[in-house]
Amino acid sequence: MTPSPAIDKRQHVVETAYALFKRAGFHATGIDRIIAEADVAKMTMYRHFPSKDELIVEVLDYRARRFERQLDQLAQEVATPERKITKIFDWHERWFSSPDFHGCLFAHALAEFGDPTHPVFQAVARQKNGLKRRMQAILEAVMPSKRAEGAAAALLMLIEGATLMAQMGDADAIDSARKAADAVIANARTAQ
Repeated sequence: MTPSPAIDKRQHVVETAYALFKRAGFHATGIDRIIAEADVAKMTMYRHFPSKDELIVEVLDYRARRFERQLDQLAQEVATPERKITKIFDWHERWFSSPDFHGCLFAHALAEFGDPTHPVFQAVARQKNGLKRRMQAILEAVMPSKRAEGAAAALLMLIEGATLMAQMGDADAIDSARKAADAVIANARTAQ
């Protein structure tokens, strides 16, 4: 069964908006520009996305799903929890050195939509909390849940900090974060 043209157009709008948002930002990218770049009718845009906020949330959810699928694939490649965490840092290292790296789309969204009740803020929180829960679940194989939770929170902070530093041009950011992550995990494993 082939996807319907309406689904294809909707996905095309999402992918076009994603490319524009990550380069220019959310507020700076108008709906008319998205419509022009996606080469869709205004009616098509508003049928799929009655508001720009709905489109932004869908773009963030699309990006989060892509990231989750990539991490799922990496998790299948390795056995130990430590290696699974390393693979997450390795993924970030590849991303930081890609020509398409413009910083974290979710951090940019948070900077533009700071109200915790706003749907865009909530989409960001879902993604960041999802990554933290993933790392916590990995670490729970080698340490108690409470320690895994604390370590996962620290690892998320390291990843977020490394992402910001990489955006600022620090080529060693992920290496520093990886060394700190190893120490966080070792400390959490041996804590009494």
